[in-house]
This record gives sequence, structure tokens and C-alpha cells, in this order.
Amino acid sequence: MNTERAVEFYWRPGCGFCMALRAGLERAGLPFTEVNIWEEPGAAERVREVANGNETVPTVFVGPAAMVNPSVAEVLAAVREHAPELL
Repeated sequence: MNTERAVEFYWRPGCGFCMALRAGLERAGLPFTEVNIWEEPGAAERVREVANGNETVPTVFVGPAAMVNPSVAEVLAAVREHAPELL
């Protein structure tokens, strides 16, 4: 898969918002790659770059779009714009 067009889902264990968004994306049938910010080198730094220096999760990247704590609808809108072939 072309990572420029992939959905990257940054999360951490124990995050209820992450679990809720993951469930919503799975219900929508959207393929995504999960990245645990506590285990993946460089992941926390990438999140801090788009979350005002914070490690706020869930953070989702779709191509050039970065979304901090987005709704399922926001992620799907970004996919429609940047990676429609995933729908």
C-alpha cells in the first residue's frame, strides 16, 4: 500500500478515545495502520508535531491531512479527499 494514501492511526494503550475511534473505523470498513506511540520509535514525536507539542491520541494521518482526536466522520471525509480508493 502506498503510505502517502494510507490511513495511519496513532494510539496508546488505555486510551478510551482511541478504542472508540478504532471501533468506528472498523465498523465503517476502513483499512488503517495502527501505530502505538509508546512502542514505535518516532511515533510520539510525529504526534507532537501536529498536536501543539502534546502526545494527544488518537491522531490520524491521511496523506497530507493530520487530525487530532477526530470523529469517524472527519476521518472518512479526509479519506474521500486524499485516498478515495480506500472506501
